[in-house]
Amino acid sequence: MSDANSLPRNSGYLDALSQAIHKKLQRALANSSQRRNLLQELFADVALEVDDRAKDVIFNKEEDVISPVNYAMDGPLCFYDVLADYFVQVPESGKPVLDMIVQLWSQSFASHIFSLLFHKWMFEVHLDNPEVLLRYSSALVQGATNVFWIDIQTNTRRFQSIFRYLLDDVALDHTRLNKIPLQAQRDMYLLLSRFILFYNSAGKVDSFLKQCPVFQTAFLVGGPADIFVNELTDQLQKLKVEPVLLHYLSEIKVLQGTTSTIQVQ
Repeated sequence: MSDANSLPRNSGYLDALSQAIHKKLQRALANSSQRRNLLQELFADVALEVDDRAKDVIFNKEEDVISPVNYAMDGPLCFYDVLADYFVQVPESGKPVLDMIVQLWSQSFASHIFSLLFHKWMFEVHLDNPEVLLRYSSALVQGATNVFWIDIQTNTRRFQSIFRYLLDDVALDHTRLNKIPLQAQRDMYLLLSRFILFYNSAGKVDSFLKQCPVFQTAFLVGGPADIFVNELTDQLQKLKVEPVLLHYLSEIKVLQGTTSTIQVQ
């Protein structure tokens, strides 16, 4: 995906990438014996870091489709970062890809790919059908969970930009959060509770809890702080990578040393 010399510049380059993704999804749909491998390869492709040659093409100053100003991040810039923005700005380019992913919903890595490419599109387009919205929201949470666990297992933060978007631009901005069903909002908060310390966002915990809607269910007992502590405790029990566990514990110490509204024992 990084062979910049063979593709048109800027928006044409991104459209060509979209077409390449669509073709690989078509191959996966048509070839059941190789489907899992093809989807895994595609996931790896879109998660690749953008190399310097590709950056020169994508951030071509002669066009204004994608601006490097949008990517002032403290992690690697990956192809999914750029494509996620492109599918918001030029949604017709993403529609064939989305249609193919929908046909592959139940397959391994389909939700991974969906969460990488459409985590912004979900909140920036208007979707009327409640069933479709719930399906997309559920796939986003499932896919994000999967890729965040990949980061934990490898002790990397390749997918940090997705987490930051879901935290800063969705959970802390109810204009976007309210676009998805209440069930999906609840699942989103549970997801972010489990990974907020891993992605170095302990300083935002108080704001996160204050913005948390009230979820009246038999499964969630207590207020936002209680739910957060329960999710965090469950997450700690699942961690097997020692450096990651130590990182969580150090972040918990940061929380305990502040005026945070939560108390982690």
